[in-house]
Amino acid sequence: MATGFLYHSCVPDLAERLLRSIRKQELIKPGDRVAAAVSAGADSVALLLLLVDLRKELGIVLSVAHVNHKLRCEESDADELFVAELAQRHHLEFHSAAAPILSRDGGIEAAARELRYDFFRRLARENRVSKVATAHTLDDQAETVLLRILRGTGIRGLSGIHPRLPLLEPEGGESSQDAAEVIRPLLAVRRDELRGFLHQQNQAWREDSSNRDPGFLRNRVRHEVLPLLNEAFSPRVEENLADLAEIARVEDEHWATAHPEVCLPDDSLEIAWLSSLPLVGQRRLILNWLETRARAAGISFRLIEEILELAHNPAGKRLELAGGQFVVKTQRSLCLEPAGDPCATEYEYPLSVPGQIQIPELGVRIEAVLADPKSVPEEERDRLLDPARLPTTMVIRNWRPGDRFWPAHTKAAKKVKDLLSDRHIAGVQKTLWPVAVAENLGLVWMRGFAVPAILQPAPGASRVVWIRETKAK
Repeated sequence: MATGFLYHSCVPDLAERLLRSIRKQELIKPGDRVAAAVSAGADSVALLLLLVDLRKELGIVLSVAHVNHKLRCEESDADELFVAELAQRHHLEFHSAAAPILSRDGGIEAAARELRYDFFRRLARENRVSKVATAHTLDDQAETVLLRILRGTGIRGLSGIHPRLPLLEPEGGESSQDAAEVIRPLLAVRRDELRGFLHQQNQAWREDSSNRDPGFLRNRVRHEVLPLLNEAFSPRVEENLADLAEIARVEDEHWATAHPEVCLPDDSLEIAWLSSLPLVGQRRLILNWLETRARAAGISFRLIEEILELAHNPAGKRLELAGGQFVVKTQRSLCLEPAGDPCATEYEYPLSVPGQIQIPELGVRIEAVLADPKSVPEEERDRLLDPARLPTTMVIRNWRPGDRFWPAHTKAAKKVKDLLSDRHIAGVQKTLWPVAVAENLGLVWMRGFAVPAILQPAPGASRVVWIRETKAK
């Protein structure tokens, strides 16, 4: 059990500050089923006690979630028992999972985090929780920002730990505000304040012995680098780094919401469009493109600069990415192509309505969602289908020679080959371009094009079929 702490005079108003922060950021709303993720450490134990104090004021149903990674054998089991007894003492439901770390590729911390979030997602899918509150503090934020600076990062990396993170994508007709989330209500609170609060409450906690292991880079930053910076430069280093994270987070959100010119309507990247932007916009557009279309690229500042240089090279030049893809310069655009010879590549998968399938050849998931048309983004509304005109199953495949498609607002059906050529889509990207085929109807959907007018829903329809793409899981 831990016995050491630093006491802060501001401890008595900690619950009030937390309540104000939750309400200001709208992290929790009345009726939410909130699970506090409790490891047995001081920060998460303090978070739980604070939420116990505030649950009536917040109007929430509170529970406790714990994941045992079995990393420290008996010590890990003792942590789980401690948290279970804490939940029982406060008459809270206890969600627990054993999740041993079998693969350490990419690091223990990353593997453990992924297992925890898998457990949180399962709780959300089973409708047992709508929010999971984690105990990330201002100190954690400062460490994260400093680590990313040392490893190399951009504005998004500087934004550090965000106060909220979606757990599940909204279903058809569900607003993003109703989707399950992980929330971090303690990002403005120092670790020492939480220990002072626990002392005031006469509440013990458990120390994770691995938190002192210098083999972990975060521990060296926590116990060696930050104390040195505090002593040599400023006692407010952590606060300053946390402030930087907040500035960067808002900047990043601004780019995501207020700059449609760096959004991606198609898979290829038009050179004329790219060149029309200022340098900061060009870099952001390429970043968004790679994150959306080349998930294993290992994105870095140098890679983005190399792609900008490629854009000014002759057609046919290409740049190899990590993960088996190439960026290829065509006459008018940049395209992504997989490694190898995909000339004979064909795919074909049945898709239920509603339903979803993975398309490994594209690295995407395609869903047929029954949705309220008002919930569909404006730019997608000419791609919606009337469910009454569709069978319950379609086929998603790449187009074949002879396929014809008739986008709404055009005079006649046209060969798919010509539609793609008109948009300067070439190479493997063109070969693998997806379409949806329905029995007795032919091609009913084609990525990036309006659906045939005869298949569009009537004005005022309350339910539509929205075929959409998301990243493969």
